Amino acid sequence: MDRETRAFAESHFRRLRGRPAGGVGATPGRVDFIESPDSFSYADFFKGYLLPNVPCVFSSSFTEGWGSRRRWVTPGGKPAFEHLLRNYGDVVVPVANCGVREYNSNPKEHMLLRDYISYWKDYIQGGSSSPRGCLYLKDWHLCRSPFHADIFRSFSWSVNICGRKRWFFFPPGQEEALRDCHGGLPYDVTSPTLLDGRLYPMRKHCSPPLELTQEAGEMVFVPSGWHHQVHNLEDTISINHNWVNGCNLANMWHFLQQELRAVQQEVSQWRDTMPDWDHHCQVIMRSCSGINFEEFYHFLKIIAERRLLLLTKELGPGDMEGSAGRGLGPQQAAFDVSRIAEVLASVVAHPDFQRVDTSVFSLQPGELLQQLEEVVAATASL
Repeated sequence: MDRETRAFAESHFRRLRGRPAGGVGATPGRVDFIESPDSFSYADFFKGYLLPNVPCVFSSSFTEGWGSRRRWVTPGGKPAFEHLLRNYGDVVVPVANCGVREYNSNPKEHMLLRDYISYWKDYIQGGSSSPRGCLYLKDWHLCRSPFHADIFRSFSWSVNICGRKRWFFFPPGQEEALRDCHGGLPYDVTSPTLLDGRLYPMRKHCSPPLELTQEAGEMVFVPSGWHHQVHNLEDTISINHNWVNGCNLANMWHFLQQELRAVQQEVSQWRDTMPDWDHHCQVIMRSCSGINFEEFYHFLKIIAERRLLLLTKELGPGDMEGSAGRGLGPQQAAFDVSRIAEVLASVVAHPDFQRVDTSVFSLQPGELLQQLEEVVAATASL
């Protein structure tokens, strides 16, 4: 990030102060297609898509050097099953049964990749049909990380290594018009049942989704909080990644507050009789959402510490511009610190966070906030 992009971003968030987090500006009428890596910079992506929180598609030119596009795919553009079997056949993978619904989701089982590929081959030979139903290998991390949680209003990108997908996008807030009379979201936004006005009374207020077809090698950027549905149009392998940065950190915090309120509402009848009711709400929230307020603070602390380390080396104006490559540069770090400080100030002031026992924290939240605010002030003119 350069100084001009940082100034642009900070001005953007000053204009948004006081508005609800997680929104989007004017909804685009189409999804932009980014053709060439040579004529598209990080600043272009940051200002044109991350900040306004709108989707885009990158051409296959951006991923043509990926080894997976060479090794995981046959010359005919199909999955290279033999390569996958040789290298990953004995790995246990999570598989969802798309033909069965459980709580508006799909039940999952674990199997060896070689067994899933055997099923997949039979599915292809059966004309895209199998007595075992439609099994979908999803959320395979290849290597297991020690901590994994759900998508907290993160950004994501999805690359088709081979195959094609059809996407349906709804901007933040539009999903409310898709809720049924019981408050639930639809399982399939293309289902004719959505035309039933008694079952979906608000459907008529929902704008049509943004639609796109993603080809092999292309990358789709999915903005924060956009509900979407994806159909594999043929045999497809994709690589996906989720991340949070200064642009959507406030969205994550807003989402977590919503999650806690939902838990508190569900168990409100025991508020006066259950010992440590607030603590139990945090425990329930973590079991449902994968994180609670205490862990969110530690999440912020880990992100902040690396940036503080970079920015507290008495950098001058020349140094601030000196590391704007692919890694974490000073201008990006300064922007991130300003966003972390704003979100952490909201966290520290939140009544439910104030009920969290922070006595065992290695760094007290107020102390971290003070450090962040001092660095924000010191780097404001750099």
